[in-house]
Amino acid sequence: MNSPFTSLSLAMAKGFFREKTTLFFTFVFPLMFLVVFGLLFSDPGTDKIKLGSVGDGGPVVAALRETGAVEVERYDTLDAGLAEVRDGNLPGLVEVTGDRVVLHFAAGDQAQAGTVRGLVQGTTQELNVAASGQPPKFAFAATQVEDSSLKAIQYLTPGILSWGIAISAVFGAALPLVSWRRKQVLRKLRLAPVSTTTVLGSRLLVTITVAVIQAVLFVAVASLPVFGLALSGTWWLSIPVFLLGILAFFSIGMLVGAFCKTEEAASGAANILVLPMSFLSGSFFPIENAPGWLQAVSNVLPLRHMNDGMTDFLVRGKGFEALLVPCAVLLGFTLVVSFVASKVFSWEDN
Repeated sequence: MNSPFTSLSLAMAKGFFREKTTLFFTFVFPLMFLVVFGLLFSDPGTDKIKLGSVGDGGPVVAALRETGAVEVERYDTLDAGLAEVRDGNLPGLVEVTGDRVVLHFAAGDQAQAGTVRGLVQGTTQELNVAASGQPPKFAFAATQVEDSSLKAIQYLTPGILSWGIAISAVFGAALPLVSWRRKQVLRKLRLAPVSTTTVLGSRLLVTITVAVIQAVLFVAVASLPVFGLALSGTWWLSIPVFLLGILAFFSIGMLVGAFCKTEEAASGAANILVLPMSFLSGSFFPIENAPGWLQAVSNVLPLRHMNDGMTDFLVRGKGFEALLVPCAVLLGFTLVVSFVASKVFSWEDN
């Protein structure tokens, strides 16, 4: 004979998978973001900086081309090249006359102007050192840090997956709770009697099962050759962050369901909480370059720590030490919000 927990879990799972709208917003909708953003950012960017050249050219222009970062277009006259710079078609024009190198650049875009100046100046200095026959005093090497080398899909998959789990966990807890209370299902369960732990545990089991299916589906799609997701060797360390993230957003859903009286109100409240959080937490775009006050706000949001934790282990290959912060924040958030939700929970509308 099935226990109340098993019976409730099966009933909730059947109810979940019967709702086509729920299935769409749980699986298809978040996956659409992964596919769209993955395709948009699948090209890491091969556009070169276009520079004009006029005059002798020679070794300077050849050295610029050899950097692989510059595409040089030659002009017959200085005036023709300067006109392109003034019109905004070129960020700069390199004029080479004998041993004299002059860069004519547009200062409208200061970042691009600085890049162009650095390229031309650095190339010229290297040629001067080579011509002098003297070895440089300092040895220089450049290396790219791991974070900067992440492909777009490496960054997008953990973030959008965390956002998708947040949506399904919040909605999966809030809407059924409101519906059951309004239809007096909770009251009947209480009189059965069925404990609160059994009801919430059954709902949580369904939420975790759905989240696992989401994760497998996301990783499978992102690993297709067109996207090229590559999991790190410590991907399994993301499991604690994954589970604690589910608990954190399930507790938010319970709090929303405890306060709201109708499904429409619960849906609106859940959207108000989750959608802004996704942008403030870096699910779609990096948050590192945001203003300091905005980053401070982001650091108190559970989705930010779930994003960071999932990314650290799925693609950055970090070790056990990286578990501390995201797990501590998510667990603390779950305990606080669950405590508040338990205090305002009611079996039936007043």
